[in-house]
Amino acid sequence: MQRILFMLLLQLSVWLTAQNHRFIYEYRYIPNINEKDKMMTDLMALDITKTGSRYRSLTKLTQDSARQAQIQEMIKKGGAFSQMNFKSSRQPGMVEYEVLKDYPNNKVYLIQPVSRDTYKVLEDENLIWKISSEKQKIGDYQAQKATADFGGRSWIAWFTQELPFQDGPYKFSGLPGMIVKLEDTTGSHTMTLVANRKTPDVNSATVSVVGGTKISFGKEPIQVSEQQFKKAWSNYILDPAKELRAGSSVSADGTKITRVTVTDGSGKPLDTGAMMKTIEENLKKQLANDNNKIEPSLYK
Repeated sequence: MQRILFMLLLQLSVWLTAQNHRFIYEYRYIPNINEKDKMMTDLMALDITKTGSRYRSLTKLTQDSARQAQIQEMIKKGGAFSQMNFKSSRQPGMVEYEVLKDYPNNKVYLIQPVSRDTYKVLEDENLIWKISSEKQKIGDYQAQKATADFGGRSWIAWFTQELPFQDGPYKFSGLPGMIVKLEDTTGSHTMTLVANRKTPDVNSATVSVVGGTKISFGKEPIQVSEQQFKKAWSNYILDPAKELRAGSSVSADGTKITRVTVTDGSGKPLDTGAMMKTIEENLKKQLANDNNKIEPSLYK
């Protein structure tokens, strides 16, 4: 009942503002629990509209926008698409997942890429906050402390009633104010509000029509439960290069995938065996160094 009341108040507060808002958080985190001195940083955007919110990497958002502009420019000029046009430009510390909060339906989703697929994972754990009387100033705002256990971690949140929203970074919301700082008790993950502004339609669809041609950017996410995602993730961990090695095979969720031939700049096919071995070694190393997830209970 309290959560339903919160969502009604949240919708009302957003309707009253009659604007879309973007809140920028500095996200500092330790990817490898065995290398606590190596802290990564990304800027995250929490975009709030009257129907929900979207939390994602501002760096990735900027790069995706640039890529979309590049594709549209190539279509206008009649240019050819090639593998060389779209080399991976993922920067260290650039978060790949997104979080969607659907206000009217009171649902929270994690959008998480896994190998060739992207999953839309419905959250099934309720946040239960304990609000403290402790207060302090966080940035420009007077904030109050609250704590909760979620996703396999204990969290400390500082929220303010000086902002007319009841949302926050990642999957966190449900407090009587905007979360301006959030950190887990190990100091591994910290999100701090550093800027906010009104924006135009920040959640417009990434589909464009150029010269009568409809272009969609990226595959549609596969909607799954947490248990289904855990199974897909477990399969990926056991063999991260499985889908890349396959000719025509089946991915973790049961959909068919198709062989991709990789060539060098001259069009000569590359040694697939050697390439796959290198890719597999790199993937396993990457996974081994990314062992301190923000929500460890989801990636068991």
